[in-house]
Amino acid sequence: MRRGFLYLVAVMDWHSRKVLSWRLSNSMDAGFCVEALKEALARYGPPEIFNSDQGSQFTSIDFTDVLHDAKVKIPKDGCGCWIDNRMIERFWRSLNYLNAFETGSEAREGIGAWITCYNERRPHSSHGLLTPDEAYDSQGPDLKIAA
Repeated sequence: MRRGFLYLVAVMDWHSRKVLSWRLSNSMDAGFCVEALKEALARYGPPEIFNSDQGSQFTSIDFTDVLHDAKVKIPKDGCGCWIDNRMIERFWRSLNYLNAFETGSEAREGIGAWITCYNERRPHSSHGLLTPDEAYDSQGPDLKIAA
């Protein structure tokens, strides 16, 4: 934002790098993260493992209860190493090149358009130039469970 802050959360499939869901918020509470997680689980089903950083939103009872209820494993190695989240960190770096937005609604629209482009039209060399959507759709059921 040109003035002030908005907080963005995205749920990403590790293998395909597809953004499964995302939310913006003007506060750092866990609610918007829980909403994004619930949407991803409802639309794509539960993965075997869910990896996140150690922020309070992702370690909150509200967030972890959703994962426990869905029988999703939560790694607790305590490392917090950047490499654990390298796919989403790369996504954040790409997103940072967008222009600063004036309003929250402008940010939501611009980020939504960018994520649509990222998922549907932006090829990734790690998948032989498939888009994240194409890579996700071409995964076998075993990879979708492990992602």
